[in-house]
Amino acid sequence: MSEPRASLYREVWGDLVRYIDRRIWDPERAQELAQEVFIRALGEERTPDSPRAWLFTVAANLTRDEARRAIRGREKLRLVAADEGGGAPSPDEILTIQQTRDRVREALGSLNERERESLLMVEAGFSYAEIAEATGLSPGAVGTTLSRARRKLAVAYAELEGGEDVHAAH
Repeated sequence: MSEPRASLYREVWGDLVRYIDRRIWDPERAQELAQEVFIRALGEERTPDSPRAWLFTVAANLTRDEARRAIRGREKLRLVAADEGGGAPSPDEILTIQQTRDRVREALGSLNERERESLLMVEAGFSYAEIAEATGLSPGAVGTTLSRARRKLAVAYAELEGGEDVHAAH
């Protein structure tokens, strides 16, 4: 691997795995898909103008394919088996983690594709210019889209928790 590509790998790997994991909710599979992204990158003869954005675009496409497979029942979501203490989580902790993940996933599902992509990309460390390029938004519209998406996500999550009346706060 050439030094520029090795440097890109070191710089992007963690963000790429987190981005993919937040789309498919399977940490082990996220690492596998991130590897696939880099395999495809190594197969490219020319380096894209924005390699980081290109990698995340490939990751978005791979995760869409992965979601289609999961919907057809070929893939199952899994929980992380150990907590920071090194031991297995208790059944109550597993249930709480799964319920939280399910609510976040469902709340993300209430956003439109552009809002969801923008949120996941900003969380992965993309600049507004990179998000604009990947989503087709104008750079000036990215902030507005993110603000609206965060608000909608907070409302959807609170409604799923069944507690707070976040509509009254707005």
